[in-house]
Amino acid sequence: MSLNDTPRSNRLHIGIFGKRNSGKSSLINAITGHETALVSEFAGTTADPVYKSMEIYGIGPCVLIDTAGFDDEGEIGQLRVEKTCEAAEKVDIALIVFGGDTVIESEKEWITKFKKKNIPTVAVLNKSDLIGDVKSVSKYIENSIGIKPIVVSAKDKQGIEQIRTAIIRHLPEDYDAKTITGGIVNDGDLVLLVMPQDIQAPKGRLILPQVQTLRELLDKKCVVLSATTDKLDEALQALSKPPAVIITDSQVFKMVYEKKPKESKLTSFSVLFAGYKGDLDYYTKSVAAIENLTENSSVLIAEACTHAPLPEDIGREKIPKLLRKKIGDKLTIDIVSGTDFPDDLSKYDLIIQCGACMFNRKYVLSRIERARNQSVPMSNYGVVIAYMSGILDKISLN
Repeated sequence: MSLNDTPRSNRLHIGIFGKRNSGKSSLINAITGHETALVSEFAGTTADPVYKSMEIYGIGPCVLIDTAGFDDEGEIGQLRVEKTCEAAEKVDIALIVFGGDTVIESEKEWITKFKKKNIPTVAVLNKSDLIGDVKSVSKYIENSIGIKPIVVSAKDKQGIEQIRTAIIRHLPEDYDAKTITGGIVNDGDLVLLVMPQDIQAPKGRLILPQVQTLRELLDKKCVVLSATTDKLDEALQALSKPPAVIITDSQVFKMVYEKKPKESKLTSFSVLFAGYKGDLDYYTKSVAAIENLTENSSVLIAEACTHAPLPEDIGREKIPKLLRKKIGDKLTIDIVSGTDFPDDLSKYDLIIQCGACMFNRKYVLSRIERARNQSVPMSNYGVVIAYMSGILDKISLN
């Protein structure tokens, strides 16, 4: 990945939802101008959600998500609907596609779901080329759901520009407003990045949080120096003045804290991403739940990546070792990766989420909302390590 690429996890996510054969796949092809999704006259062609990263004029980098019909049937159909529900957790804007069917209870239910989550919704009446009285059908939909649909024909490419305009109009207020480093750094600051290149580091490249943070610092016109942990002393000695900020890998938080100049603010990539992707306030409040854990407690560790486990893996080995050293060897620790995340969290006394660089913010916030609704504390790798190292109150959080 080049530094100029925008990762999928940072892009605006636009989901396309509707019944089978409402023309969702044709619509996404019309919007993208490519044969992105498989189109067929048979209902249920789309199985797993299709993610298409692209740039749309006036919107910028975004991801269009084509989903299976939420009215799919049978055992396989139910699995497809579950994937559609999973995709719904990631969207910033939802397009609800109507195909001219006069029974629209399912669409109404999904619109209600999105409204409860404060997700902007755009109604689209597709297949206008096949509908006899388009005005009557459009009015019926508007009266039923309280939203005037955009009338389009994906087949004839009619009305597609109106969808783009509607998406721009419904952009979340904070879209593209959050930054990784927030108010921790200022333009022109000298920033030291401490980046151990251990067995977990991909050969020949940096991990995504490091790349994204570095790019943002350069955009902010910061002067950036990078060093591995074993070269921290040399890096500090090479500077004519202490760095304004030191950003480190959370795994070496305590060591870097002990060596840093007192003038330098300290944080970690994981802590920065806790605020960038999630709810840092909830993470920092929840971490105190560690004090209430016993050997009869259960902890869930959630990784965004689905990489093969490696020795000294932070989520699968290092954090569990820290917890069991403090609590006891009988502490139950479950580990999930990727999009595997339980609906029922009631069995857990604490959830620890990774930095989530591979997820978009909406999806991470949906996890936090699920935990909060079930009264389960939820924290983050960097916050947990800082807390257990006794320095959480001494690092910069925002």
